Amino acid sequence: MTKQRQKALFNWSGGKDSSLCLYHALKDEQFDIQYLLTTLNDKYKRVSMHGVSENLLDEQAKSIGLPLRKIHLPEFPSMGEYETIISKELEEAKSRDINISIFGDIFLEDLREYREKQLARKGFKAVFPLWERDTKELAKEFIDLGFKTIIVSIDSRYLDRSFAGRIFDESFLSDLPDNVDPCGENGEFHSFTFDGPLFKYPVQFEKGDVVYKEYKSAAKDGPKEDIGFWYCDLLAK
Repeated sequence: MTKQRQKALFNWSGGKDSSLCLYHALKDEQFDIQYLLTTLNDKYKRVSMHGVSENLLDEQAKSIGLPLRKIHLPEFPSMGEYETIISKELEEAKSRDINISIFGDIFLEDLREYREKQLARKGFKAVFPLWERDTKELAKEFIDLGFKTIIVSIDSRYLDRSFAGRIFDESFLSDLPDNVDPCGENGEFHSFTFDGPLFKYPVQFEKGDVVYKEYKSAAKDGPKEDIGFWYCDLLAK
């Protein structure tokens, strides 16, 4: 007798780790993924941290063929505001008999514990298909599967401007400094996936300007170091 698949939502950033994770989750007969869930900056209508515009995100989901639900967050939400907004979204998911939330995290233990704790309060289980896999192997697998992704956001503490707008390939990986994770799992860089085995057709875009933005440190203890990011804007065709 075939076991009934569990309804799940997939936390989608639009980048390479999300793409590889979704690829594996869709092949896993345990789960019936109902939709992609993404948070956006409500002021700029862009994916949080990645800076990708909402219209490109929409086109990406259309090519993948899964519904997309979007959570619009204030530009700088407090932790309380964030948790309240997420809680309402989880209640909506629960009303649809969804109690599984899938993430593409690889090895950030603190983040995993936070997600599991918050989800458990709402009766959800967090699932991490890529957890503790070697990031060099994941990067190679992503490329070998035929995925195509472009680097859209760079933490200037780790990489310089020249990495923004590059394609994630073997050449990119070979140019990374030793202190940068191959998958950018420590936030060193973020990407936008535009083609590959998940997609019915490539998402069309043009590269726009590369801009630098600096953000005030939110650290409560220790020295407050402002953090700068290079963003490569992508323009929908």
